[in-house]
Amino acid sequence: MSVLQILNGLTFAALLFVVASGFTLIFGLLRIVNLAHGALYLLGGYIGFTVAVRTGSFMLGGVTAIASAAAAGWILSEGLLRFVQGHELRQVLLTLGVAFVMNDMALVVWGGDTFTVPIPEMLRGAVQVFGVFYPTYRLFVLLAGCLIFGALWLVLQHTRIGALIRAGVDDVEMVEASGINIKRIFLITFLLGSALAGFGGLLGGAFLSLYPSADSEILVFSLAVVIIGGRGSLMGVATGSLLVGLLNTFGQVMFPELAYFVIFGPMAVLLAFRPLGLFGQAA
Repeated sequence: MSVLQILNGLTFAALLFVVASGFTLIFGLLRIVNLAHGALYLLGGYIGFTVAVRTGSFMLGGVTAIASAAAAGWILSEGLLRFVQGHELRQVLLTLGVAFVMNDMALVVWGGDTFTVPIPEMLRGAVQVFGVFYPTYRLFVLLAGCLIFGALWLVLQHTRIGALIRAGVDDVEMVEASGINIKRIFLITFLLGSALAGFGGLLGGAFLSLYPSADSEILVFSLAVVIIGGRGSLMGVATGSLLVGLLNTFGQVMFPELAYFVIFGPMAVLLAFRPLGLFGQAA
């Protein structure tokens, strides 16, 4: 294992965490099967790319990516998903259809070309880490993933809204009987998960690029992360992201023909012994 490959695995894991943490907020905590999460990633990436190119501001592109994905999440939640609440199979079919529609719309607007989000001047170049020169931007992605983990941990574990989210998942009727608008809190959680997908699209678009099938690829990785780590567990998402990121990186280098098997083979073995994942708990 070289230092370079370890760093590649860690930075890819950080990107996976940003996207998959949003997915676990929606799928794990809210119990909503949103297979359009990858489409929100791609939408945020495309819109963030367009704004960053036209304005020359990576920060403005990031804000726009977050806002656009959150807006699309609001439309999805309030306009469609509320009609299939509590029906997981209907949610799967609905969100899968939405993902196809959003993918086709993106294909019409941006075409089938591959785009790369421009990196700001201060994040270009490389710095020396453990004896090797490594891209500054990818280290920025790693830092962003760590900061988002810390912020989500604080919100979910040490704030009132985090306690209300957990209580609402366990017993919606009891929370509503206390006079709390739990539906609004759930909506905010859904929008936060969508926003993280959009932000991940901008981050990933700068070193993984943006192309029509990027949404399905990131969705598969996010599903693997959440299943391995455990549904609804933030620590599980962090651990799952590290495992998937490192396995994917070393799998592509050492076993390029079996890159997906290197991830999903161990996942199948893990689920045989721990069906709820590493940190999952029975509902």
